[in-house]
Amino acid sequence: MGHKWKIYVHKSPKPTTKQNQNQNHPPPEFLCPISGSLMIDPVIVSSGHTFERNCINACISLNFKPNLPDGSTPDFSTLIPNLALKSAILNWCHSTLCSPPPKPLDFYSAENLVRNLIISQAPPPADDDDHKPSNRFSELTRTPSHLSTTSSSEESVAAVISIPTTPLPLPTRPSCYSSSSSSDIDTSNPSSLEEDDFVAKLRSSQVFEQEEALVSLRKLTRTRVETRLNLCTARLLSSLRSLITSRYASIQVNSVAVLVNLSLENKNKVKIVRSGIVPPVIDVLRGGFPESQDHAAGALFSLALDDQNKTAIGVLGGLPPLLHALRSDSERTRHDSALALYHLSLVQSNRVKLVRMGSVQILLGMVRSGHMTGRVLLVLCNLAASVEGRAAMLDGGAVECFIELLGKANFDSDSTRESCVVGLYGLSHGGLRFKGLAKEVNAEQVLKKLEEMGSERSKEKVRRILEVLNRKDEEEEAVDWEELLNSDDDDTSSGTKLSIRSRVRDNTNIG
Repeated sequence: MGHKWKIYVHKSPKPTTKQNQNQNHPPPEFLCPISGSLMIDPVIVSSGHTFERNCINACISLNFKPNLPDGSTPDFSTLIPNLALKSAILNWCHSTLCSPPPKPLDFYSAENLVRNLIISQAPPPADDDDHKPSNRFSELTRTPSHLSTTSSSEESVAAVISIPTTPLPLPTRPSCYSSSSSSDIDTSNPSSLEEDDFVAKLRSSQVFEQEEALVSLRKLTRTRVETRLNLCTARLLSSLRSLITSRYASIQVNSVAVLVNLSLENKNKVKIVRSGIVPPVIDVLRGGFPESQDHAAGALFSLALDDQNKTAIGVLGGLPPLLHALRSDSERTRHDSALALYHLSLVQSNRVKLVRMGSVQILLGMVRSGHMTGRVLLVLCNLAASVEGRAAMLDGGAVECFIELLGKANFDSDSTRESCVVGLYGLSHGGLRFKGLAKEVNAEQVLKKLEEMGSERSKEKVRRILEVLNRKDEEEEAVDWEELLNSDDDDTSSGTKLSIRSRVRDNTNIG
């Protein structure tokens, strides 16, 4: 009797819809802890964590270290490409038919993402005291989203306005600066080219040698902190200074770009300004090649972060070209120029210069047109902290402009609305002139609607403005000034009449 063989064929069960979804969902280790998205250019940092490169660049640019889910804080001092993980992610993309793989997160998207993270992780602000000398934005230095803007002694008297409630995660690095890609990071040895070699090539009569040295310098100083510190010497800055205004585009662009990289380190900022290199940078901003102007605006912004440089940049003539650059075709130039003006206008002497050159009308015009409203408002807030700035803004229709903005209630961010409130609060120190202008535009009605909006500190500013509007001052007492002036009563002395005339003149100037 023959044997009958039974052949069993094993058939795998078809995956369920849920299993299909799991196959297409990336493993957790493929996701960036900051963005939550698939990493395309992963790098390992000193603390051992892995992130998407531009997320780290954005954190470094904003001087922010996030709190990770495990409670730890990463160390961004060293970046090493995670080639093994990158290969695994690309293989996963191909296996799940995700081809071509997604593009890496761009720097500006990463920066916006980190700004939102900063706001979500920022501690609640403490109550302010306007009776203390105000170092505007000084409390913001406690968290990475904040700026260090310690005022000088003359500032503590003039600055009576406190900051908008929402932390302002303004960048501390120029828009033109970006870290290099994985192809050119951590592969160059800064000791392979000594300072003497660079100086010799920069001073060479051969353009190709100058360009070669500048390209190497730009690459080395782009990512390495120690290189930026070691190469920022008087000799190298002197050699660089003569090339910044070169008629060759490549020489000019790379020279100013190197300067931007060197200026990123706080220890270098004062040294650079004292080297005499700022005047040629200003010349480039006035009429250099377009890309050079991007870098020039970035360099002035970076240098203006140091309090010791603010007055010097104003004295050297940096304010007019920065003001003009607000209308540049380049977005980078516009934004870095606005940030430079913000930091420079923290100094009283620069405020006076800006007022005298007619900046108030230019800035108010930009606010009315919706052009860079948030950053321009920051500069106007600084100007409103000085007597000269307040007078010019009251003359220029700032009260009407701010009330119109607040009445629309369609701000792109809470910080922009609160900057507008702060600017109006600064103007409220303008006495009867402010009260007259505010009543003309029904400011009280608009402000009462804002009492229930925004943060507590914003509401407090609104309440104080309303108190100013409703306060009855001695100057507003019902006095018939004309009758007193025309009186022939001998008891009215000439000195008293002169005082009365002065008060009449002041009151008639209201509005």
